[in-house]
Amino acid sequence: MEILIDPHSWIAIYAVCQILYFLGFVVIFYFLVLPIDWVQASEGTRRPDDEMPLIVMAYPVLREDVATMSSTLVSLGWLEYPRTRYRVIAIPNSDDTATIAALRRLQQQFTFLEIMEVPPTADAGWDVVWRAWVANPKAYWFHRGRTQGRRDLLPKKTRQLIYMFYTLVEQIGTDWVLDYIDADSMPPPDHFAAAAEGLRHYDVLQATNVAGNLLDSMPASLHAFDHMCWDGFLYPHMSARGQHPYYVLGKGLFYRANDLSELGGFNPWITIEDPEVGLRFWTNGRRLGVIAEPLIEEVPRTLVRGIIQRNRWMCGFFQSLGKPLRQMGMPFWRRVQARLNLLPVLSLPVNVVGLPTGLYALHLWFAGGNPFGTWPFGFWLVALSVLNIGLYCGLMGFLYVNTWRRTRFVLSETRLRVWYLVRVNPLSIFVYNVIWTIPIVLGFVMFLANLGKAWVRTEKFDADRRFAERER
Repeated sequence: MEILIDPHSWIAIYAVCQILYFLGFVVIFYFLVLPIDWVQASEGTRRPDDEMPLIVMAYPVLREDVATMSSTLVSLGWLEYPRTRYRVIAIPNSDDTATIAALRRLQQQFTFLEIMEVPPTADAGWDVVWRAWVANPKAYWFHRGRTQGRRDLLPKKTRQLIYMFYTLVEQIGTDWVLDYIDADSMPPPDHFAAAAEGLRHYDVLQATNVAGNLLDSMPASLHAFDHMCWDGFLYPHMSARGQHPYYVLGKGLFYRANDLSELGGFNPWITIEDPEVGLRFWTNGRRLGVIAEPLIEEVPRTLVRGIIQRNRWMCGFFQSLGKPLRQMGMPFWRRVQARLNLLPVLSLPVNVVGLPTGLYALHLWFAGGNPFGTWPFGFWLVALSVLNIGLYCGLMGFLYVNTWRRTRFVLSETRLRVWYLVRVNPLSIFVYNVIWTIPIVLGFVMFLANLGKAWVRTEKFDADRRFAERER
């Protein structure tokens, strides 16, 4: 049965989709031509112990699985760094009694673990935070707008980091480096050594991430591909020798305490702290260096949990790329440039319309008709469509080569690496990209409704235990 669609309507939709496809590719290839500031980790081990910076690793936890925390702490025991030059501090909320009890039991096995309980904001221990923010205009959220002077911070990761950071500044000053990871993150043994070297050249360091449980389920394979595409492929180009506004990935990163104190710490009113704090550091002239050796982490095993996680990511990005850019002092054209960071993801919903219109054009073509009729721009639309096909094939080729290389971090057998590539074939990735429309839309709705401020924990299953137990 012939499909009846007004020719001019579907051609116009198809044309708009092809133009958007092309603009999305332009942004992606713009990122790919930017240089990467890699950290040369091997040199970090050559320095004397007393020249190594003091690194404090914050470990924010919220109702975490004991086995997951144990696996992470085992991996931290592998760190190849002078024991007197680092601290690992878990920062649970004071009312999370189950997690605190579990951490105290784990302390008996992991003697390097410290615990700092984070009290409610009405506690006198928070006075050091309020004093610091009152005196620092860089903490703009405390000085203007709807959050001016607000102290009722929600009990989430950002609040935990804020309390620990300013408490330590009060106790030991600012001559140290802050690092933090998620409950399931497993850094490589040279994680701190790489930071010690990188901080000789850069102001902020970010390690890439890779999923260790990428074969747990089909959704896990697809969620892991996000890290392959972004964390280990496009993201490093944001370093760009300081020429492009960057954000950070929320784990496996390092700040000098002096810089973080000077620039106001963390904004507690953003759903995720990652994009805003990175953009604020860039606005104030701090350079980013990228550590190639990745942290291993879990990804959700189901589509639903992955969508919930990505809702919050998108909400946080929308929040960060709005008023905060102006309030932190970023110039207009730089704000435009910063918003390019989100366009590769925002281009994914084009698939929702692009697929049916493309299939309709193919239907007309095989039926022996001219898909564009007498439309005056038919030739240019054909040329643009062919160009987009070429760009798509080229980009996917780059992605799969990069993915093959990065699977070596978590898959030792060639057959498993091949099997992963089979699972993330172009068809499954195309469907997954269409599904990405859901968190984009829901994240935008959360942004408009000013939701998502509380911490919704991504449930972990200790899926990466084998990496903690393997030999060095």
